[in-house]
Order: sequence, then structure tokens, then C-alpha cells
Amino acid sequence: MSGRLINRGERLTAIERMLVRNNQGLRAVEIAQLCDVDRRTIYRDLETLEELGVPITQHEGRFFINRDYYLASVRLNFHEAVALYLSARTYARSAEQQNPYLIAALTKLSASLPEPLAGHVGYIADWARGNPIDRNFASTLEMLTRGWVERRKIKVWGGLGHGGEVNGRDFSVYFIEPTTSGALYAIGYDDYSLSVAAVKVNAIRRAKLLDATYEIPAQFDRRPYLDSIWGVLTSEGGPRTRVVIAFSPEVTPLMRERLWHASQQIETLNDKRCTLTVYVSDWHDLLPWIRSWGAQVEVLEPAALRHELAAEALKMATVYTALSY
Repeated sequence: MSGRLINRGERLTAIERMLVRNNQGLRAVEIAQLCDVDRRTIYRDLETLEELGVPITQHEGRFFINRDYYLASVRLNFHEAVALYLSARTYARSAEQQNPYLIAALTKLSASLPEPLAGHVGYIADWARGNPIDRNFASTLEMLTRGWVERRKIKVWGGLGHGGEVNGRDFSVYFIEPTTSGALYAIGYDDYSLSVAAVKVNAIRRAKLLDATYEIPAQFDRRPYLDSIWGVLTSEGGPRTRVVIAFSPEVTPLMRERLWHASQQIETLNDKRCTLTVYVSDWHDLLPWIRSWGAQVEVLEPAALRHELAAEALKMATVYTALSY
């Protein structure tokens, strides 16, 4: 920040912004230097911000924003607010677990919209509030989010993937990403495997915020985790599984119209079906999408995925055969 700020109101806004953006906190002398004023002025400004409702805390001489109580000011125009609602609604519809913070956000959003949109968004929030909430999931998500914002490691316990139970590993959150199946994944550095991994939030049984801090490497590339319509389907350095799916001639044009995954290869077969080939580290998140195509799809590879769907189809056939008598 260059030069003295014009007035106190401008300075108060700047100080609040500094504290929001600095997870390690700032000393009064550092804020004074950035604002080009005396340190005693900064102490008075900090007191004023607290009186105005900004939750400022102090620890070992450094000032922080208490993010559990901080209400961020976001100015949206009408169309931006509607877009935010539609995005939240899309996620809430497919989410594996109810997110109480999403419900609270929709409630506040409804207050900023005109009728009849306000009434509809408020109704959706009330409807979602009536659904059961997994408190462990909400607590875990809150802990992961705090670790992400404050750059503090999280110790997690529970089943971290389909390989079984792993207990007590330290994890550094780089970002959190949803999938189309409604799952949430935390992507970050796993001290157990010594690599970047994707951890399903719903699989974490317990999480604890640690004092140890971390930095996201400047060379970290998040694109491999974002290049699929299904969401997170990869882990850094992990093995890749070749998945080959055949689609009926009726949907072949649709398959060719979209980019489903960065690794995709689409080929037309002699019987006018097409095959979609992708390489992923875990095919389990593809299951809901594959099931949605019903009889229009056939999994060719891998054998484990093909056998799982075949077993499901056999069970369904047994159920419907029994009901026909």
C-alpha cells in the first residue's frame, strides 16, 4: 500500500481487508507501516473495528480475524445472486450429506432477492433444513475448511479410500472439490503416502486441526483434478485404470459432442456403437453416471467394474422376475 489513506473510513476498510487476507495475523506495527500512520492510531482503529462487529482476536502480539464469526461482505447484482442460487441448488440436490452452512447461505441469499424469487429460495432453505444432518460430516468439513484457509495441517482418521482403513495421518488441504455424484473431496498433501491425494470427506471419521502450518507449492498443478465432468478422479503419482465404455448408436452423437475427461478417446465400432476410453485412478465415482445410462451402456474394461455392474443387474433381474409372479 503506497501513501497515506485519505480518511479513517478508508483505513478501517483496508485494515479489515489486510486481516482477512493474512492467515498468520499482523502486528500493530506492521499494520501501521502499511497504512503509514502511528501505531497508537492502529490500536484505536482496531478497537473501532471490534465495536463495529468485526471479530478481531489477538494472540502473541498478532491480530487475527476470527473466521468462525466473521461475516464477509459480498455485493452481488441480481443476476449474480440468481446464478449463485442455481449453483447452490444444483449441489444441494446431489450432495451425499446435508450441508448446514449451505442452508444458512441460502437463507441469507433469499433476503437479498426480490419476490417471487425470495420466497422460492426461502422455501428451498426451509425444505433442506428439515432433512437430517450428519454432524460428524459438518464438523469434518468445517475443520478441513479452516485448515485450508489458515494453512494448518489436519490430522484425519477413517477410511481414506477403497483400500481400507488408515488411521492418524496428517493432511494439508490444497482445495476442496465436489463431484457430480454429490461427493466432496479434499485434495492436498498426504504425509502418509508422501504425495498429493484426493480424500473423500464423507469417509473421514474424525479430524483435528493442528498447529503445524504448510504452504501450497507454487508448482502444484490442480488441472488434473478439474478436467473431468465427474469431478475428482485422480491422485498425483498414483496408478491409472483404463476404463472403456461402449454406448448404443442412439447416444453416439451425444458422446461425441462433449468433453467428458481430458484423457478421453472416442472410437466408432462396426456395429455403430461408440466407445469412450478414459484413464482414472478410481472408477467408483463413475458408477452413478454409468448407471444413469441404463441399457444404453456396456462396460468393457476393467473387469472389476464390469463384474460389479453385472452383479447389480442380476440382482435387479431377480427382483423383477420375482415380482412378475
